[in-house]
Amino acid sequence: MIAQRPKGAAPAVQASAESLPFEADVFDVAMAILTVHHWADLQAGIAEMLRVARKRIVILTFDPDPLRELWIVRDYFPGMLALKSDATSGRRLAAELPRARNEVLPVPRDCTDLFFAALWGRPELLFDEAVVGPMWVWSRLSDREREEGRQRLRADLSNGGWDERYGDLRNRDELDVGLRIVIAEVAAEG
Repeated sequence: MIAQRPKGAAPAVQASAESLPFEADVFDVAMAILTVHHWADLQAGIAEMLRVARKRIVILTFDPDPLRELWIVRDYFPGMLALKSDATSGRRLAAELPRARNEVLPVPRDCTDLFFAALWGRPELLFDEAVVGPMWVWSRLSDREREEGRQRLRADLSNGGWDERYGDLRNRDELDVGLRIVIAEVAAEG
């Protein structure tokens, strides 16, 4: 991703969340986008965000509860749920941060960031290797689970079962798939 940045872009710094190479209170906002579930030490990462942010922390994460009901996980690829932890849910993170709120971030049906839950209204894309190949959750499933889930989905798409159960999703504009945005106010306003 760094190599894809345009010439003249702001500098990019590679570091671990648990040990940020910045002075204290150097940024107005510290932000983590769909990454906290990858951190080796969640508490250390949060402490670092609190250390470097003067005003606010923003964390985009998943709550596993809505994923349990999402057809992708429930009916076809249940192993994906095991990859999401309640320890990094928006609810849990908001409880640990100062003056924090946890908000639902609905995902539009035509979301261009094709992460697995963004395919909620486009099941055919689960057969496109260019779409699923880069997904970390896809790579964590066994070959067997991927193939068996695809076989069930292929059969349900061809016999109309998927559309009978979930076809209304093709007409929805957005859906709560568990994406949460946690916003914590580090410094009091005023």
